[in-house]
Amino acid sequence: MQRERFARRHKMMIGLQAQGTIRTGRSLWLCQWRQAAVALTLMLLAASACQSIPAAENRHPGVVWMTSYEEAMAVSQQTGHPILTVFTGSDWCPHCKTLEDNVLSSEAFRSWTDAKVVLLMIDLPQAGISQAVRSERSRVCIQYGVRTFPSVLLIGSDGGKLAVQTGYTGQSADVWLTQLAQHLPARAQAVLEPEKATDKVCQSLDEAVVTARGSKRPILLVVSRPGDSMANSNSASLINDPEFESFAHDHFVVARVAPTASNGSQTSQSMENLLGGAELPDNAVELIVTDDGEIPLFSQSGAQPPARIVNGLKRFLAARQAARLSEAARR
Repeated sequence: MQRERFARRHKMMIGLQAQGTIRTGRSLWLCQWRQAAVALTLMLLAASACQSIPAAENRHPGVVWMTSYEEAMAVSQQTGHPILTVFTGSDWCPHCKTLEDNVLSSEAFRSWTDAKVVLLMIDLPQAGISQAVRSERSRVCIQYGVRTFPSVLLIGSDGGKLAVQTGYTGQSADVWLTQLAQHLPARAQAVLEPEKATDKVCQSLDEAVVTARGSKRPILLVVSRPGDSMANSNSASLINDPEFESFAHDHFVVARVAPTASNGSQTSQSMENLLGGAELPDNAVELIVTDDGEIPLFSQSGAQPPARIVNGLKRFLAARQAARLSEAARR
């Protein structure tokens, strides 16, 4: 009886298998393999399609690079900004990588290019891009005669070359930007002239006092005699020092002033009070911190190295904050 049931069931399964209703283990495996192959093919096609679509890249903090020449040119024509184009080989060119680390990732570069240029990165790595993208980027290289990596071109809205800089030898961001600026024609220099620290410095005590009221920061006076070339050179060097500039402008209203003004003026009297009645020696630069332009809170010589000056200012701010907290606690 059981044998008959088994025989009927076996015959039924054979019939269903013949009709394609039931798959054996082998046929099921083949079906799953085909489905996986189709899915993988679709994924590769999608990835290739995505690669062929130009997009913006955020390779460096605060800086967005375009990767399509046509799109960058369209933005340039719309805004009137030139295109700063970097030709690089990200996975095979060591100098390109160093340029990115030392310059393109720097705050100096971000500030120098902010809202002044359209940034375009033409990257030709050995792997990681589709053939269509490689062909398009190679066409741009040929169009502008690029044979050295890295190369940096400033391209006008009409497609013409405004400036070319090839190679990289390890310069700092400031030096590299200065060298690039030397290659710029007058009309491009007007657009890309780096902002100097002196552009953010008040030129009189009165201006500093008014500015400080709005910012609620103390005033840092850099005092030197107008006719003293050595002192003026030292004060300018200090104001443009990157470490001093960054710290001072974050915490103070900076003013570059002379020790005296017109005789008998209120400003002249204020400067005399701030200097404690002493006359500023030859070649000397004095730094004075004040809240109101009348009473000195802290002073130090500007002849010290910038790092030491910054440390002195940090100690002053820390002591000032501690005194305020102590006074608040007593209340």
